[in-house]
Amino acid sequence: MHIKDIDLNLLRLFDAVYRAGSVSRAADLLDVTQPAASQGLTRLRLLMKDPLFVRAPGGVRPTPRAQRLASAVRTALATLEQALGDASDFDPAQSERTFRIHMSDIGEGRFLPELMPALRERAPGVRVDTLPLPREDITAALDAGSIDMAFGFLPTVKDTLRARLTNDRYIILLREGHPFTGKRRNSQALLADLHQLEFVSVRTHADTLRILQLLKLETRVRLTAEHFMVLPSIVRATDLAVVMPKTIAQGFAVNGGYTIIEPMFPLRDFTVSLHWSRRFDGDAGNRWLRSVVMELFAE
Repeated sequence: MHIKDIDLNLLRLFDAVYRAGSVSRAADLLDVTQPAASQGLTRLRLLMKDPLFVRAPGGVRPTPRAQRLASAVRTALATLEQALGDASDFDPAQSERTFRIHMSDIGEGRFLPELMPALRERAPGVRVDTLPLPREDITAALDAGSIDMAFGFLPTVKDTLRARLTNDRYIILLREGHPFTGKRRNSQALLADLHQLEFVSVRTHADTLRILQLLKLETRVRLTAEHFMVLPSIVRATDLAVVMPKTIAQGFAVNGGYTIIEPMFPLRDFTVSLHWSRRFDGDAGNRWLRSVVMELFAE
């Protein structure tokens, strides 16, 4: 199959079915009839020589071929949408643009609960797609337009435009009533006594691992997990400790059940920034979303 054989509307249909998980919901998104959507999907299946989607409870699920295509199709459509649009004209109330943002799991927990209601109010048709990337790939993805912006503490991400959002620091989260908290200590004694704790570390957050290494606490790690967001329930049910950002820990601790301690360990202070590409600095939609983010989160 050659690209000349593909109608752009079929790719829009593919993307809509993939996102909606349903042919009928995709038809609603595209404002076409369900028979028209079904006929278009049949044409695309014949061209691709693959079913693309199979029936599943509540709708359809993608085949392996469709899963491999989905990201490329979505990126291509976004690039075309941006190229064809008037860079000086972005109406958030009417836009159906998809913004792709690099965030870690902890960034999603920090920013999305406040960002999404704001977008719903100001730009109800706008969609957000979070795409966590390896740090070494972020600059290239921003310049290519594969992502629109990146949130986080990203000191190794170079050659981007950036704006500071907030200052934060790494702390240690323990369960409420943990034996370690029963003794009062000065700063030096607190740091020295950390070897009494056992830790859970997060593979995808190298900075927390680096702190444990600098404190020579690697041998005290009893669990290595992939993401932060599962850790509070583990901490609450065990005597394990976790190094994590204070703003996130405070969100967990606000309802009780946890204790936060703040040792003077190395690398504890860091800055969370918003990054974007110089190539898209003048893009009206990118500029609008940056202004919303800065309004909501910049200190």
